[in-house]
Formats: sequence, structure tokens, C-alpha cells
Amino acid sequence: MKILFMGTPDFAVPSLRVLLEEGYEIVGVVTQPDRPKGRKRVLTPTPVKVEALEHGIPVLQPERLRRPEAVAKVAALAPDLIVTAAYGQILPKAVLELPRLGCINVHGSLLPKYRGGAPIQYAVMNGDAESGVTIMYMAEGIDTGDMISKVVVPITDEDTAGTLFDKLSVEGAELLRRTLPELIAGKITAVPQNVAEATHSPTIKREDEQLDWSRPANVLFNQIRGLNPWPVAYTLHNGEVFKVWMAAPPKGQADSTAGSASAQSLPGTVLTVNGDGIEVATGNGTLWLTEVQPSGRKAMDAAAYGRGGGIRPGDVLGADASLEGADGL
Repeated sequence: MKILFMGTPDFAVPSLRVLLEEGYEIVGVVTQPDRPKGRKRVLTPTPVKVEALEHGIPVLQPERLRRPEAVAKVAALAPDLIVTAAYGQILPKAVLELPRLGCINVHGSLLPKYRGGAPIQYAVMNGDAESGVTIMYMAEGIDTGDMISKVVVPITDEDTAGTLFDKLSVEGAELLRRTLPELIAGKITAVPQNVAEATHSPTIKREDEQLDWSRPANVLFNQIRGLNPWPVAYTLHNGEVFKVWMAAPPKGQADSTAGSASAQSLPGTVLTVNGDGIEVATGNGTLWLTEVQPSGRKAMDAAAYGRGGGIRPGDVLGADASLEGADGL
């Protein structure tokens, strides 16, 4: 049984490890090319490449898998099965048709919900109570193939996209461990997706990152944690980008004075700065920011930033302004 593995980020590493632990013959790994990272733009290998090299597995890094020379290199490995997990490129028909057992994908959502490249972020941003992993046969469409197996994972208020990413990567790998023996033995009955129930999770855009304080507190809370640790939600403070890494789960306005102040304040108005953080008025309720990143500085405890006088009650966050230059933090 020759398996070719395709994956790129940390999410994919546990799945590759499971294949190794189970003793499958990994004939190669296909991953994205090394990219420059950080302020110094150091050329950095993908997490999957690092794992593969540690085990002496040949690595291919085509810029475009669709190119004939890339397809030829994959074909030369003669895989019986291709397993992918967050590879980052669409597999062309020529690759999909290569292995006799097909191509399967470890996808971080409960399909047909959240097809596309950002399923984990959208599950958190939309306030879903659960997420999960679907192992599916790959087809020419984006995440449209028949479903093989699933595992459900609850989402808590403490979860961010980052913590859910970690949970799903582990659960997905274990699901792969359980699924492969039956697939190889021909005991799998795949189930077509219900197209009518399909939703999509397109790549996060810059406008998705900006906080609109006229929205309810719970919606903003979900947006903040769904964009943590990347690309991170932001607003504007004194005309400069002000990133918001974390906020406390919104609660009912038990304090009638606080509730009244919020109702009378322009959304985005800073109401309180104390040891709990920074309280901000929203379109419905208030939101306590607990970790922030002022322009040109590192992320820090919101209460500490408030104690330093960087922000005061009465300040208003957010404004109509160009987003140009906002990526430079």
C-alpha cells in the first residue's frame, strides 16, 4: 500500500504522523513551497515538510500542481492512495485519477457545511456550538466529494480559531486512523453531500477583520475569537490600527447603570477602563476587551494598557478610514 500525503500547515502534521505510526508506506509528501516569514522575511519550510524530512520522506513542492511537470513527478511515485489535509491547492483531474483507491481529504468541518479554505474560522465567527472533521473522497469541485466518515467536536466560549484548529487536527488524525483500514478493505460506503445544505467558507478578507461596533456584543466576541491567532480582528483608535486579540464572553447587563450608559453611548465608545480590561459600547450590550495590540506594539493585557493611560473612558473606537497600511503590524 503506497500512500502519497499532501498537506501544508500544522493542521496536517498529526495526520501524517498517524500514517507513519500505522506503518503505511509513504512514498512522498507534497506540500507548498517554502515562503518568507516574519519581519526579516526568512525563507521557512512548511510544518509538513519539516515532519517529512525528519522521517526521510521525499518532498515535492510544486508552485502549481496543475503543471504537467508536477503531475509527472506525482505519477512517477505510483501511489495507491492520496491522502490530503489542508494542502492549499486544488488537485487537477490528472492527479485525482492517478491512485487506484482514489484521493481522500481530511477536512476541518462537518460537510456540506463550510466548504472552502477557512472552515474553522467561520465556525467560530458564526458562533456555532459544534464543528468537526469530515473525511471525504476528493472531486474536481471544492470540497464537493462523497463523505466517508465524520467526527463531531464541541465549540466552547473559550475556543478561538487557534484552539479549535488544534482540536480538529488531532481528531482528524484519529478519524483517519480508524477510517483507512475499512477503506483499504473496500468496506466503505461513501455518502453524497446534500448540495441544498452546502455553505461556504471563503478566504478571510481584510474587511472581515474590522470590528463594526454597531453589531451586538456577542457577534463581535465571536468575530474576535474566530480571527485569533490569525489574521486578528482590529478597529481604529485615534486613527491608528488597534488589534483586538481577546474579549470576555458577553454577559447580561446586571448593572443598570452600566446598561444605561451603554444604551446612551455611541457604539465603539470606551465606557470603563479597569482591572478587568476595556469595556466598549456595542450595538447591543457591552464588550470587555482583555488582550489588545496598539499600533507599533506587541499584544498585551488590556488592563495593563489601560493603566498606562493608552486609552481612556470616552475614547471612541472605529471610524470610517482607509484600510491602507493596516497590514503592517
